[in-house]
Amino acid sequence: MTTVSSASTEHPSPRHRLRQRALDVLPHFAHLGDSRPQARRYVGIAAAVAAVGGLLFGYDTGIIASALIYVSQSFSLSTAGQEWVAAALNLGAVAGAVLSGPVSDRYGRRPAIMLASAVFILASFGCGLAPDTTILIIARLFLGVAIGATTQIVPVYVAELAPAERRGGLVSLFQMVFSLGLLLAFFVGYEMAGPPDCWRPMFMLGAVPAILLALGMLFLPESPRWLLHHEQERRAIAILYRLRGHHDPVRMELDAVLSIEEDGRDEDAGWGALRQAWLRPALIAALGIAALSQLSGPNVIVYYAPIILSQTGLGHSTALLTSVLVGVTSTITTGMGIALIDRVGRRRMLLLMLPFAALSLFVLGAVFLSPAPVAGMRMVLMVASLLGYIFFNFGSLSVAVWLIAAEVFPLHVRSKAMGLASATVWLSDTLVSLVTLSLVNGLGTTGTFWLFGLINVISFVFVWAFVPETAGTTLEGIETRLRSGTFLARD
Repeated sequence: MTTVSSASTEHPSPRHRLRQRALDVLPHFAHLGDSRPQARRYVGIAAAVAAVGGLLFGYDTGIIASALIYVSQSFSLSTAGQEWVAAALNLGAVAGAVLSGPVSDRYGRRPAIMLASAVFILASFGCGLAPDTTILIIARLFLGVAIGATTQIVPVYVAELAPAERRGGLVSLFQMVFSLGLLLAFFVGYEMAGPPDCWRPMFMLGAVPAILLALGMLFLPESPRWLLHHEQERRAIAILYRLRGHHDPVRMELDAVLSIEEDGRDEDAGWGALRQAWLRPALIAALGIAALSQLSGPNVIVYYAPIILSQTGLGHSTALLTSVLVGVTSTITTGMGIALIDRVGRRRMLLLMLPFAALSLFVLGAVFLSPAPVAGMRMVLMVASLLGYIFFNFGSLSVAVWLIAAEVFPLHVRSKAMGLASATVWLSDTLVSLVTLSLVNGLGTTGTFWLFGLINVISFVFVWAFVPETAGTTLEGIETRLRSGTFLARD
């Protein structure tokens, strides 16, 4: 087992002094017994509370579909007005993802999450009480800022709390709760639909998960890695003991973090640091997965499946039922991905599942080659291939997107790089949302599904070429591979 070096120098650097102080503090905790079962539960609870941020993300992504028709009636919105109300959240999310990184770096992960929750609460009531379209759009922009910040901060926070062997499943809880948020939005929209102003309580109910997140964070710790980076070694070690439950893993993790800190403390932590050549492989992997997670088409199915399927001759009720099945399947398969991603591995799961996602879309496109109404065996094949795509795409790219970006970057640039990855997700989502119906009109249903099938093939090639296996490796171990040029080395 490696240990924290206590070698002295004639003029010790700040990093060396921190290492020595950590050595001095560590024996004060050595008397604590083995509480690893309790620590395991505590880490799980912390990850689950933080993952409530995904509920905010999912709820407000989904509720606009139910609310917008009533908003349009209340304010007599034009098509352009509807587009602005819907798109304001995405625009705000891009800004929130980028701006929250410096806030998280300066003030801590925990305060940044609580600040995002407060903005979300105020913006939810702002949407529900909006007297006109302008105020509604502004409130939606701030909702987006809070959601974008949450998608940046929460995965980083959980990744820094979790032990290496559980990091994949715990970080991916964020995506699982996002799927639950979507389902919740669908049910709330259905139950509350009817009165002209029903959209107001729909929006204001979004404050409930934000309040739960803010209250929950009051009882959770700060990231020990952030604390060590800011030379608060006593608090960091106390939290590490609570998270790991035994002297040995604490000692090993502390040694790894401080060794990396000594290597990277004096490096530029600004945006310019992301241009360093040794970080480029991590940027390519994280930003590529972030873009492909949206460009591969999951939200085409989530948002537009009822419209596309209705246009092909299916009844409206059948199309809506298919959409509900999509939501249920996405939730189940995300849970499956969470259970397996640490055992199977990120890279292996992506490489195993993406070919089947592509095949499902190719089959789905072939179903619509005939202009005849979909019925009989074609109906069975259509539903099976639609749900098959959701199963294999959501179980791979959608599970991995927040995880890979949260774990491949060094601590001194992690928040900013994660913000960039989160902004890439939102920009790609916006692009797909803007062009999907135009693609259907231009390429037809078959051509559109085949195009997204091809993008899933491209995703497979990208993962094979640029995404390493990180399962079971500490965050500091991943950084060491980056610095040594072995980031993409195959075992």
